[in-house]
Amino acid sequence: MTKYLVIVESPAKAKTIKKFLGKGYKIEASMGHVRDLPKSQMGIDKEKGFEPKYITIRGKGPVVDRIRKTAKDAEKILLATDPDREGEAISWHLANILNIDTKSSCRIEFNEITKDAIKKAVKNPRPIDSRLVEAQQARRIVDRLVGYEISPLLWKKVKKGLSAGRVQSVAVKLICDREKQIEKFEPQEYWRLFAELYKERKKDGFQAELHSHRGQKISVGNREEMDEILAGIKGKDFTVSQVKLGKKTRSPYPPYTTSNLQQDAHNKLGFTVKRTMMAAQQLYEGIDIQGEESEGLITYMRTDSVRVSEVALGQVRDLIKKEWGGSFLPDKPRYYKGRKGAQEAHEAIRPTSVYRSPDSLKASLTSDQFKIYSLIWKRFVASQMSNAQYNTQNVSIGCGDYIFKASGLTIVFKGFLQVMEDDQENKQSKIPPLKEGDLLKVKRIEDKQYFTQPPARYTEASLIKTLEEDGIGRPSTYAPVISTILQRGYVEKEKKSLLPTYLGNIVNEVMTEYFGEIVDVEFTAGMEEKLDEIEDNGLEWRKVVADFYNPLESMVEEAEKKMEKIIIQEKETDEICELCGRNMVIKHGKYGKFLACPGFPECRNTKPFLEKVGVQCPKCKGDIVLKRTKKGRVFYGCSRYPDCDFMTWNKPKDEKCNVCGQQLWEAKGKKKNDTVCLNDKCENYNND
Repeated sequence: MTKYLVIVESPAKAKTIKKFLGKGYKIEASMGHVRDLPKSQMGIDKEKGFEPKYITIRGKGPVVDRIRKTAKDAEKILLATDPDREGEAISWHLANILNIDTKSSCRIEFNEITKDAIKKAVKNPRPIDSRLVEAQQARRIVDRLVGYEISPLLWKKVKKGLSAGRVQSVAVKLICDREKQIEKFEPQEYWRLFAELYKERKKDGFQAELHSHRGQKISVGNREEMDEILAGIKGKDFTVSQVKLGKKTRSPYPPYTTSNLQQDAHNKLGFTVKRTMMAAQQLYEGIDIQGEESEGLITYMRTDSVRVSEVALGQVRDLIKKEWGGSFLPDKPRYYKGRKGAQEAHEAIRPTSVYRSPDSLKASLTSDQFKIYSLIWKRFVASQMSNAQYNTQNVSIGCGDYIFKASGLTIVFKGFLQVMEDDQENKQSKIPPLKEGDLLKVKRIEDKQYFTQPPARYTEASLIKTLEEDGIGRPSTYAPVISTILQRGYVEKEKKSLLPTYLGNIVNEVMTEYFGEIVDVEFTAGMEEKLDEIEDNGLEWRKVVADFYNPLESMVEEAEKKMEKIIIQEKETDEICELCGRNMVIKHGKYGKFLACPGFPECRNTKPFLEKVGVQCPKCKGDIVLKRTKKGRVFYGCSRYPDCDFMTWNKPKDEKCNVCGQQLWEAKGKKKNDTVCLNDKCENYNND
């Protein structure tokens, strides 16, 4: 007989935990949620206080049967799902399926999958936290009400297959609103004037910029104004009028939260949110380390807390002192304050053992795992190191009635930058020692014309940052929201930028006009706060749902009466349907764009959408098209596949080979600025 049955979500997690527990333990994986609201109906009884109707998820029957069978032979069952609302809800559903008393000590919780953490958790089971479950249930019901009340209306009035979501609709609105700002933006001209100066040696030169005229800060709006200034300084000496010496310190960042990790991985590594979270999940659930047992290498990766355990603080301070010396260690540990509403019961994302450096694990990790682990390890270690210290020199330089200014910044103690070597903010600008009255020589005067720029389009990183700052969504929701709006065809990517599609703009206009409160940023943030109150203060979840649903119901009724049918104009292509002769149109499906005959339902012909990049195939002169692997990685191939098998990861460049005249391609990796020729008959051929 099995003495203990431990149930987790994933096989990878089960595999790691199994190695830490003895023979009396059996580990089973639920493969995520086992019960949910039915897809075929609302599944919520509004007349009975929004009572949810849960059913076993399609395809999960064999999993449930296996767990039930194993549970019959177990003396005690321990539910070991993730330490958040979602994990608590999965445990609650499992308890109901297995007839476990939720008030009994059946739930174990751990923030990291290490031997000590698992053994400690097994010794300290607790009841299921009903507040966490109710907060998750309220979120699920509210989201279901939005989806199942508004989506049928969109199907009827706009287009079949559309969906509305509480957080996803706000995300789409943010992207659409930003695009409108860009379209309306009118650039303003302005000019800047730079002087490259030196005291004695040209190689010690530095740059100063025009700052003020007769004590008033100056802005230059056109060529005429700039010519007047140039005339005013022509032939005049540049003389140092003021030198201010000072010191500056820079503090490290706190350890990662989910959103910070997603933003940094996007900005520094070019990772999508989905790619980041996949690697982080693997690091959390356990990695087979060469010469050691499988173990989780990072703490739980869905968190908005910056808190760190006292044990981990002691370990990282010990490492810093041993590796870099006492000068790199502050007198006391650093404690960071999280944002309002952060769940401080959790920890920040950190290594489970700071003594495992990234390099020591490199042989055991995939490329993505190594890069994400390196970010997490460096950020955590740096967060407990001393400040970086700089000497500053601010110089004012007179020339006629004008003042130019220059700033120098020289690092004198690296502090935490000893670890964060790749930090882009670690830039120094050196100025030679100067004193008042010094006469400077001119190497060059340069005026530059600029135009004000519109706000930048959102990237995955900047959208997550905005959602978090506005209090919309939670760590577990950012990745699914972005995946959903891309899959639905409401938003598309252009390089790293997120752009609303024609369909996305239409859906946003409908949602804004008829369901303005649902897509209102403040309203959505307020709902998140109420969900937090259910968890933190025991706010009655049914009241939260009722307060949300009553105005929603009125909005749906009003929209039913007033909304007119909207005709979606599908984008027509030059591709001809071989079955009926019509021009095929671009449609959006679950897996992205595809071509379809506009004669549906009479003609049901569809084809893959091949995005031409304006380049000929070097093998057969066919069109090169952009394609994606199942994991979303971009590559380039011939449109005549499978008749022509040309493919490359290299991106086409707007250049031709000077030997064979064929297309040149962007080199890969660190040589991205270089070009390669993929014509194997050319002397410049290089498939790098």
